[in-house]
Amino acid sequence: MQSNFEREELQAPLSEINMTPLVDVMLVLLVIFLVTAPMLNSAIKLDLPAESAAQVSEEKAVTISVSADGKYFLNDDEVSASALQAQLKILAKENPKQQIHLRADVNVNYGKVSHVLADLQRVGLSNIGFITEPK
Repeated sequence: MQSNFEREELQAPLSEINMTPLVDVMLVLLVIFLVTAPMLNSAIKLDLPAESAAQVSEEKAVTISVSADGKYFLNDDEVSASALQAQLKILAKENPKQQIHLRADVNVNYGKVSHVLADLQRVGLSNIGFITEPK
């Protein structure tokens, strides 16, 4: 007759990993991410103040204006969209940290403003200030 000790040695060790807790944790994380991901896009609601702040600038800023009828102006000189892009390339080569002031009429098509922003991004100018009228 064999002792209990000898019988335990003859049994094969348990070589399977229990995957159930791992799967449970992964499913819970998946559900959490699926629930919170849509909230990240629209969760921020801001009520910005109407005051204007004084801006002190050591260098001269370049002003880009977009009129209500969609015309572009660079420092008060009317330019076409292609000429504006060429001038922005020159500005970016001269000074990549050039300060840009973007002024747009309240009634201008947003596509015109986004075109200017895309041109600025393409040439590498990122120091952009949006100019508004104080109340």
